[in-house]
Amino acid sequence: MIVWLASYPKSGNTFVRSMLASYFFSKDGFYDFSLIKNIKQFPHGGLFQKLGIDLNNHAEVIRNYIKVQDIINKSESIQFFKTHSFFFEKFTNLDNTLGVIYIVRDPRNVIISFSNFMNMSIEETLKFMTKGKGDGLSWIESWSTNYNSWKIFKKHQKYLLIKYEDLIQKPDAIFLEILEFLFKLQNKSKIVIDENKFKNTIKSTSFENLQKLEKEKGFPEAHKDQNTGKIIPFFSLGSKRDWTKSLDKNIIVELEKNFNQEMKELGYL
Repeated sequence: MIVWLASYPKSGNTFVRSMLASYFFSKDGFYDFSLIKNIKQFPHGGLFQKLGIDLNNHAEVIRNYIKVQDIINKSESIQFFKTHSFFFEKFTNLDNTLGVIYIVRDPRNVIISFSNFMNMSIEETLKFMTKGKGDGLSWIESWSTNYNSWKIFKKHQKYLLIKYEDLIQKPDAIFLEILEFLFKLQNKSKIVIDENKFKNTIKSTSFENLQKLEKEKGFPEAHKDQNTGKIIPFFSLGSKRDWTKSLDKNIIVELEKNFNQEMKELGYL
């Protein structure tokens, strides 16, 4: 069964993946970038190509979402998958979904981080975040649509909301909450935590350590600047990102107007 790690881009999904990969796919909880390969993205072109599905035929790709997941779930173990797609009826179903961990971040910081990552202007990024966009595999939609769509799993008690800001400030408490959620999804009456692996996971996946690893070894998911050819650091500022110091007032007004209800709900306003 699949546990979805869903989020809008640049909201902390990689941080959560790193923690889970460190805890579940290492012997001692010490993290390195090779471990994150155990948690793939969905949709992923390779999964569809194996079935001979034409990636340029968007309708065919969507029609086969569930079929691909049925194949994935032939394994009895938990499968973690990252996605930036919003939830819609044909994306997945309860037969394939064990649960959803949704990671959210203040959109006023998302827009700056996403703009830097994609090498787009703030104005272009604002349009992307408010109008949404799909590429045939991932259907991100607007920031608010993405966030609201996954709430449908709440009524099935398969939903855990994680705020990026909390994850940065108290990673041990939030990661423990994630592990408890995973135990609950599996109907395990007793939660058993490997304390040594837990401590090593928290230490080795700190934002500072991830930055250090990227500088030393590079991060495969980082993008190149199309103009200069230089790699844009993936782990840039993290908690040091402060929209109050760098975001234009007009952009702030537009974000708060478009996402007013959601930002109030999340305590960002």
